[in-house]
Amino acid sequence: MNKNDIVTVEITDIGVSGEGIGHVDGYTLFIKDAVIGDVVEAKVMKAKKNYGYARLMKVITPSEYRVEPKCAFARRCGGCQIQEMSYDRQLVFKDQKIRGNLERIGGFTKDQIDTVMQPVVGMEHPFGYRNKAQFPFGADKEGNPITGFYAGRTHDIIANTDCALGVEKNKEILEIILQYMRENKIKSYDEKTGKGLIRHVLIRYGFKTKEIMVCLVVNGKRLPKAERLIEKLIQIEGMTSITISPNTRRDNVIMGDSYEILWGQGYITDYIGNVKYQISPLSFYQVNPVQTEKLYRLALEYADLKGDETVWDLYCGIGTISLFLAQKAKQVYGVEIVPQAIDDAKENAKINAIDNAEFFVGKAEEVLPEYYAEYEREHNGKTAHADVIVVDPPRKGCDETLLETIVKMQPEKVVYVSCDSATLARDLKYLCANGYEIRMCRGVDQFPQSVHVETVVLLSQQKPDDTIEIDLDLDELDATSAELKATYQEIKDYVLKEFGLKVSSLYISQVKRKCGIEVGENYNLPKSENARVPQCPKEKEDAIKAALKYYAMI
Repeated sequence: MNKNDIVTVEITDIGVSGEGIGHVDGYTLFIKDAVIGDVVEAKVMKAKKNYGYARLMKVITPSEYRVEPKCAFARRCGGCQIQEMSYDRQLVFKDQKIRGNLERIGGFTKDQIDTVMQPVVGMEHPFGYRNKAQFPFGADKEGNPITGFYAGRTHDIIANTDCALGVEKNKEILEIILQYMRENKIKSYDEKTGKGLIRHVLIRYGFKTKEIMVCLVVNGKRLPKAERLIEKLIQIEGMTSITISPNTRRDNVIMGDSYEILWGQGYITDYIGNVKYQISPLSFYQVNPVQTEKLYRLALEYADLKGDETVWDLYCGIGTISLFLAQKAKQVYGVEIVPQAIDDAKENAKINAIDNAEFFVGKAEEVLPEYYAEYEREHNGKTAHADVIVVDPPRKGCDETLLETIVKMQPEKVVYVSCDSATLARDLKYLCANGYEIRMCRGVDQFPQSVHVETVVLLSQQKPDDTIEIDLDLDELDATSAELKATYQEIKDYVLKEFGLKVSSLYISQVKRKCGIEVGENYNLPKSENARVPQCPKEKEDAIKAALKYYAMI
């Protein structure tokens, strides 16, 4: 296959990034925007020895799973990789993605996975679900400010204020900001030159409270004529917080390290279940509140708390899972590296009158091992224990030091919430090699129209007194006993044929005894008490052992 070749190919599989996979004369092609079941015409863009990448030129025969995308920019935008795939098939894809990673990376068998996997939790309405959106700003060819989303794998902005995954309020807010920029000649930030002011706009929306936050990320310390923008924004029903976050770094990090209130308060509130949360511009908060409630209820169900447990929640953010668990646990300890998030977590505990949740600032992979070591020092060698440990790490998964400490603390249950099933599978492999086993596993579709999926896994400690009941057929047992697998003569014949050595029954019985195979109590023993018994030479012993292995006796 060569670059620029035009080929017709049937899509028979889907890659982990949602790209269609087809084969032409045994050569594998990855084709973005092609759906499994499509027959397409594609142009080869990059050709390696055994596989290549091609651009979808035309759908010749559409798949039964192909649908008309809701967004006109679906193919160009990097946000929705699989919007042209029917939602039912998206859920199948995500289930297969989790299973594939567990098998390929985790080393679990298909039977093991089938035993623990539950169906992916989908959405009834898989659009307009995001309560948070971050819009980059740039300029068109005429220098006018634009906003939207980056095209796939680029930093080229596709101008679009009406994302199908966001809430309707976003469009109104973005149009007001663009108008303010045009009227006051305020420039968008230019990544290449480092000049310009408006870099990004963060919008958060409380699905239950209807509160709105707008945070402008600026390449400076102030916003010129900010009162003109505020005057327009506060006319939007639900506007609660308007802030700016200075960020003058020349990197791809969106938010600055701090924020300043321009109007209202520095946060909005929202609910997951009956727990109220205070969310600042810098808070981590799940972007899909409908699915988040299902996700946390699933984690709570897996934890199966009775009321007397001590629970650690690692990577706790603003305490979203911690406070959910605290309703059922005796004591919850949360750990998070972002100080602002811990401040929010403590405030969230206070506003919900939850007094059995304590929070620590720091890296989970440092805080938990330090706590474990300190506890051992202060309690004369007695080790710290947790009944349940919940982890919800970033995409890179858990540090091995943290996994090691989890194993040392011997919780009865580990509930692992993951946004990347590949690193999840890697970490599960470690935990299952160190005394744990997977009991349940389920995907939750937090990100419809994209290739991402959250996964919740319950692991339980394998205790030494765990037993398995099996049925044995006694006839079968007799037939497989080591003594009946080969006669002495068969062993002699094998050794002679393979090694050219003659061995006696005495030597065979000596080697059998060494290998733990029972022989007759008086078999081949000397006739008199002082008789000299010849011992099997090393060369013949090795040959007899080879025969015993050949006949599956050892």
